[in-house]
Parts: sequence; structure tokens; C-alpha cells
Amino acid sequence: MGERVLLRELEEKIGYYFKDRELLNRAMRHSSYANERHLGRLQCNERLEFLGDAVLELVTSEFLYENFPQMPEGDATKTRASIVCEQSLAFCADGLTLGRYIQLGRGERVSGGRGRASIVSDAFEALIGAIYLDGGFTSAKEFVRTFVLNDLEHKKLFFDSKTILQERIQAHHTELLHYELVREEGPDHQKVFVVQALLGDKVIGEGSGRTKKAAEQAAAYHALTGERMPKPQYTR
Repeated sequence: MGERVLLRELEEKIGYYFKDRELLNRAMRHSSYANERHLGRLQCNERLEFLGDAVLELVTSEFLYENFPQMPEGDATKTRASIVCEQSLAFCADGLTLGRYIQLGRGERVSGGRGRASIVSDAFEALIGAIYLDGGFTSAKEFVRTFVLNDLEHKKLFFDSKTILQERIQAHHTELLHYELVREEGPDHQKVFVVQALLGDKVIGEGSGRTKKAAEQAAAYHALTGERMPKPQYTR
């Protein structure tokens, strides 16, 4: 499928249609792609990512200020940090299957770059920056509220799950909470780790992720909710 068709598909998915399609094209252009084609260092998505990061922080700050009037500044800062961190943005990007649309150099494609959290989270921020330049702050704000700040309590539970679980265990149990890696799946360049959360010798949750840390978070979330998180999909 050609890049133009893919980008149109992405526009339909996010519900925003660019007046300047080159902004969207550049937002999805990783530095490895630009370098491989000798496009110049300014033709990748890094500058748009820089801009999108600032827009994301502002929209998130405004959202927390308006919707949580009793939240102290320190708690708001921590909450914002958890929302805009790499892992959280990669989670949001996965909801759009954003990795499918990123233009990568051959080396990054072969090594599983479409599923790498750092790459997809950067592209997600670049997309925010591109929408801001193309449609202004209101359009960027609508995108962030729709695809980042939606279902915030669920996301916060997931990304704070290890801390929340630890606090609950300490309050009600004497056994120690610990995590064990039980297996690894997939090829080396797209490894998926499966981890169990244990209370003493009892398994209370199991989760998987592309890093051990992410798998531990998923295991903790499963222990808190009793829901099994979906496995990350291998990228082609």
C-alpha cells in the first residue's frame, strides 16, 4: 500500500484532514527514513515532535486544572508526567496502530521499529505538532482530548498499577509482592516478555509486554482488576 493511501487512512482514523499533507507526511517520517534517502536532517519528524510535546503538556495541564480543581500542584505535576511519558503515549499510539503509518529506514523496519515505544511515542507527539501547525490550537486540543485524555482513570490505573498494587498489598498482607519472568516469546528483534505477579508463592496476575517493566505493569494491572491485558501484537 502506497504512502499516500496509508496517510489518508490515518486521517480517516483520527478524524482530521490536513490542508497541508506534507505536515502529516513529515510527522510520520522517522530520522532513519530521512537519512536513508538523504533528505536532510530537518526533513524528519523531530522538530514536529518537539512542538507536539509542548502542545501536549499545555493541553494536559489545562485539562487537569479544569477537571480536578481540588488536585494540589504536586499531584497534578505527577499525573501530567504519567500521562505524557513515553509508555503512556505508546499505549495511545497503539490504539491508532500508529506504527503502521511511520516511515522507517530499512534497518529500523527489520529490527521491529514499528513496535518500539520510543519511535511510536515520538511519532504521536509529532502528529500533535503537525495538527497544531495545520489547524491551530483548537484542533490539536481536540485530538489530545480524544486520543490521550479519554478514559483517563483507566489509563492512570494501568500506568500506576505497580505502585497501587504495592500500597494495597502492604496495607492488607504480610507476604511480599514480587515479579517473576516466566517466559519470552517472539523473535529477538520483537521480543515479548511474560511476567507473573506473586504474593508469596501465589500467582495473582500475569501480563506481557515488549519490555520487562511493561510486562510487570500489565501483571500488576491484571492483579488489580482481574482482567487479562491483550498481548502486544508482533509487527511485520
